[in-house]
Amino acid sequence: MAPIALLSVSNKKGIVPFAKALTEEFKFQIISSGGTAKALEDASIPVSRISDFTGAPEILGGRVKTLHPKVHGGILAKKSDSSHQSELKEQNIPFIDLVVVNLYPFKETIEKPETLFEEALENIDIGGPTMIRAAAKNHQSVIVLTNPSQYENCLLALKNGEVSKQIRFELALEAFEHTADYDAAIARWMQTKKPEKKSPWIQSTPLKQTLRYGENPHQKASWYSSRRHGWGEAKQIQGKELSTNNLLDLEAAISTIREFGYGTNIKNQNCDNAAVIIKHTNPCGVGISNSLSSAFSKALDADRTSAFGGIVALNCSVDLKTASQLKGIFLECIVAPHFDDQAKSVLAEKKNLRLIELDPISIEKTDKHNVRSILGGVIVQELDDKPIQENAWKVVTRKEPSKIQINDLTFAWKVVRHIRSNAISIASSGQTLGIGAGQMNRIGAAKIALEAAGIKANNAVLASDGFFPFDDTIRLAAKYGISAIIQPGGSIKDNLSIDACNELNLSMIFTGRRHFLH
Repeated sequence: MAPIALLSVSNKKGIVPFAKALTEEFKFQIISSGGTAKALEDASIPVSRISDFTGAPEILGGRVKTLHPKVHGGILAKKSDSSHQSELKEQNIPFIDLVVVNLYPFKETIEKPETLFEEALENIDIGGPTMIRAAAKNHQSVIVLTNPSQYENCLLALKNGEVSKQIRFELALEAFEHTADYDAAIARWMQTKKPEKKSPWIQSTPLKQTLRYGENPHQKASWYSSRRHGWGEAKQIQGKELSTNNLLDLEAAISTIREFGYGTNIKNQNCDNAAVIIKHTNPCGVGISNSLSSAFSKALDADRTSAFGGIVALNCSVDLKTASQLKGIFLECIVAPHFDDQAKSVLAEKKNLRLIELDPISIEKTDKHNVRSILGGVIVQELDDKPIQENAWKVVTRKEPSKIQINDLTFAWKVVRHIRSNAISIASSGQTLGIGAGQMNRIGAAKIALEAAGIKANNAVLASDGFFPFDDTIRLAAKYGISAIIQPGGSIKDNLSIDACNELNLSMIFTGRRHFLH
C-alpha cells in the first residue's frame, strides 16, 4: 500500500514542489484540506480531500475538518504494535506516515492594531496543533514537519532510504516547540484582555543563535529573540558576531539613547541629536547637540579613557562627518536607526567593528517588561521608561534654578536613571562631565563623579537616582562648585539636605520618583 502524507498548511511556501516530489519520486498518496488541497489541485498534483478520506464533511465553517478518528487513528497508531494494526484493520483506517502542518497566523493577526477580538479567536488553530502533537507523540512511526525549511532535508532522507530515529526525534522536538510557542502566544494575548488577573509568566522565544560564550570564556550562552521586533529584527551591516557582553551593552545603550528620541520620533518630539557611549552597561559619556557629529564629540570628550572599546548609540542617521569621527577610535559596536552610504563606506575600513541598524518601529513593538533570572525563577517588572514628568517636580530650596539649570537638570536626570545604582551624574550644556556608578554608598558615587568632572563641575548640576540620607553629598558637591541638584527626595532626613542647600546657596529639585537600576 502506498504511504500516506497528510498536508495542511497555512504557510504554503514550498508546499507544491514538496508535494510533487512526494507523489512522483516516493509514490505517496496525499490527503489534504481547504486551501492546501486547492493549491495542490491547481498544480495538477493528485490529492484526496479530507472529507472524502474520512467520509465526513467539514462543518462549522471549517472549524471541524481534521478532528476525526480516521485521521487521528492513522496518525497515533504504532506500526510496531500488533494490537494497533488489528484495530486499524477492523476500522478500515490506514496508517498515516507523514504529517505536514503549520498553523493559522495567530501572531501575525494580533499584531495588526485593527484586529477585532472575534477575528483573533478565529485564528486560533485547533485541528492543526492536535495533528502536530499526535504526530510528534508517535514520531517513531510518523514523520512530522512544521516548517518549510524542513522539506529539503526530509526529501533527502527519503531518497537515502530511511528517515532515521534521530531525525524523527529532532523533528518531533521542533513540532512540540512549535505548538508550545503558538499556545504561549495565545495565552499572552488572553492575559492582555484581563491584565489584573494574577497569571503565570508565559513566554516562548525562539533560539536566534548560540553565542561563542557568555560574559566569560568558560560560560556557555545562547541568544533567544523574537525575529519580528527588538534586537532579533536588527540588521548587522558588518563586523564580527555579537557577543554576550556586546548584547548587554547594546541594550543599555539603546535604553539610554531613547531618552532623547530615537529615529522617526526625533522630528515629532523636536528632539536633539544625541550620542551615548556605554562601557560595562553604564554610560561613560552622553552628549546632545544640534548636529550628530557635535553630539558625539561631546559624548567622547566626557570620558575619552573609558570610551576606548565602548559601545556607541546614536539617535539618528549616521552621516559622513560623524562616521569619520567614529572611525578614529577603537569601538566594539555602533547602533543607530540608519547609516548613510558614505558613512558605511568610511566605517567599512574597520572590518571588525559591528554596525547595527535598529528600526525605531521594531523597538516600539517589543514587550515593555524587564525579565531577570534568579535561582529557580524569574522576576518580571515593567520597564522604567516612562517619560519624565517635569510638572511633578518641586523646588524645595529658597533659590530657584534658572532656565539654563533646568535644562541641565533635565538632561542629567535622563542620564542618571540609566546608571547602575548608587548613581550620580554631573552635567552641563548637554554633556555629562562625570559619572559615578554602582557604588555601595551614595557619597562614594558622588566622589567618583565629581573627581571625574574636576574643575568642569564648577556651575554644573548633579543628579542622583536616589535620595540623600545625609547632607554629606550636598556639601561635597558645593566644594566642587555644583550649582543645582536634582534627586527624588523621600528620606526622613530630607531637611538635612534642604538646609545644606539653603546654607550653601544651591537650588534643589525633588522629582518624587526614584530610579534605582540593579
